[in-house]
Amino acid sequence: MTYETQESIKGNDPDKAIISAALTGALTTRDQCEAIPYTPEEIAAEAAAAREAGAAVAHIHARTENGSPTYSTETYQEIYDEVRERTDILVNFSTGALHEPVETRAEYVREVQPDIAALNMGSMNYAKYSEDREDFVFDMVFENPFDEIRDLLTTMQDNGVKPELECFDTGHVGNIRPILHKGELETPLHFSLIMGVLGGIPATVENLAHQVRQLPDDANWQVIGISEDQWPLVAAALAMGGNVRVGLEDNFYVADGEMAESNADLVEKAARMTRDIGREPATPDEAREIMSIEN
Repeated sequence: MTYETQESIKGNDPDKAIISAALTGALTTRDQCEAIPYTPEEIAAEAAAAREAGAAVAHIHARTENGSPTYSTETYQEIYDEVRERTDILVNFSTGALHEPVETRAEYVREVQPDIAALNMGSMNYAKYSEDREDFVFDMVFENPFDEIRDLLTTMQDNGVKPELECFDTGHVGNIRPILHKGELETPLHFSLIMGVLGGIPATVENLAHQVRQLPDDANWQVIGISEDQWPLVAAALAMGGNVRVGLEDNFYVADGEMAESNADLVEKAARMTRDIGREPATPDEAREIMSIEN
């Protein structure tokens, strides 16, 4: 198959696409979508169903039984154990937080040792604006200073956890430079290019191509499109030889006006799109090889 350029593919596999399923999120609730899982058992069941539908990675935020975010090591361990009982999907834990100390977030990465952990690569305004309401749904500052990035990175690499470099803007991609120069970041790198958050890079195909051009030649990458921007960016990334993330954290809708009944619904569509252009969804073992995950 011919893709846009070899430069777009980078360290990805041109024939296999890694599909990640972002199962929960930190801000999504059942008032918005009834299918959002909260408990470890619910999250694990969604992970297993997503794996069956074609996902190789489950991205997870821990929640309490009432849906509030939690950073409890005990809860993350319970989630990990429940997932492992059901499926071989790769486990990816979020480490993002608005007010939680970096030590708390490093603890569950160190103690549970998931396959992958998300590492937010820069600070930003993080907001959502409703044109219908003519008001902000939320408006906050997402702080990720270099000292916290480096602390979390050290914890990940000391414990065999692959860092997922989450970049909400072009400057976040550039933030790898001092860390690489100091020898603190092991290659090949794994990037998530998040597009469509107000305060970050707008979700366009042109911006995606621009972001990919900034990445190191041996890096692999996936796109994360938010809300209605998800499916056009999934299509573009797949055509460029990239990997993709879908799931209820990012988008509730399989199509306009058709809300997903599970994360698996969204994964099934992404898997179908992958096959429609002549690629295949990667298995967890294949994803482990593509991303150079040794544990």
